[in-house]
Amino acid sequence: MPLVTFSAILPQARLAKRAVAAFNVANMETVLAVFRAAEHERSPVIIQVYQRLFADERAALIAAMTRQLADASDIPVALHLDHGESLDQLRQALRLGYTSVMIDGSKRPFAENIALTAEAARIAHDAGATLEAEIGHVPFGDGEIELSTAAEAEAFVAQTGVDALAISIGTVHGFYKREPELDIARAAEIAARVPIPLVLHGGTGVPAAQLRQAVACGVAKVNIATELQSLFLKRAAAELAACGEKFRPVDLCLKPVEADVQTYVRDKIRSLNGID
Repeated sequence: MPLVTFSAILPQARLAKRAVAAFNVANMETVLAVFRAAEHERSPVIIQVYQRLFADERAALIAAMTRQLADASDIPVALHLDHGESLDQLRQALRLGYTSVMIDGSKRPFAENIALTAEAARIAHDAGATLEAEIGHVPFGDGEIELSTAAEAEAFVAQTGVDALAISIGTVHGFYKREPELDIARAAEIAARVPIPLVLHGGTGVPAAQLRQAVACGVAKVNIATELQSLFLKRAAAELAACGEKFRPVDLCLKPVEADVQTYVRDKIRSLNGID
């Protein structure tokens, strides 16, 4: 089927108290692994591309590949720009056929974030796409976490027209040095005042039980990037080391890597769907 927007998958997920997994891909092998895993589970999936990959041809090539895979399948697939930096970058993604985009104004003052997001929503909606934005701030690594509040979330959604809202309830991007403790009560308070799907960035390393609690509170999209890409790199390194000086074609070398990533993705999809 054609690529879908968030509107086709996230409101339904929130209503059913499950979440759609959003995986950051970077090459053909990660795209294939994510897609084949979702197909096996008969589950909607979000294939997302970090803004850095829009600096060259990678974002366009991933878009073309994802579109071809989706067209030949009957599972809902959304193609998403992750952490868009500017309105021009959003326009670039929309020209390439991305069905959803994110504008990240979380480092700006709240009023500036609202103004930027409202304009981004207009641009996305005019193109038939959906928009994600963020309040509070989910940092990278050891950066300072700025928790979201229910009052800010309610005002932000009302004034921007955003379709999905990323909230900060204790996660960070990257690997955790200690087990995270999500503020589930905060998530529930936000969900009670915000009707749209909520998004959790920093899904890597969060215990499944905590993720399920967040999902039960309205989180309908969970981002997973670091863990997936780290697994790919470690498995690729192991396969290369096993070859030694012996030549092995690239596709054959990476086949078992794809298989292991696919297994990982299937497990994440099942967990976020509430399946043990």
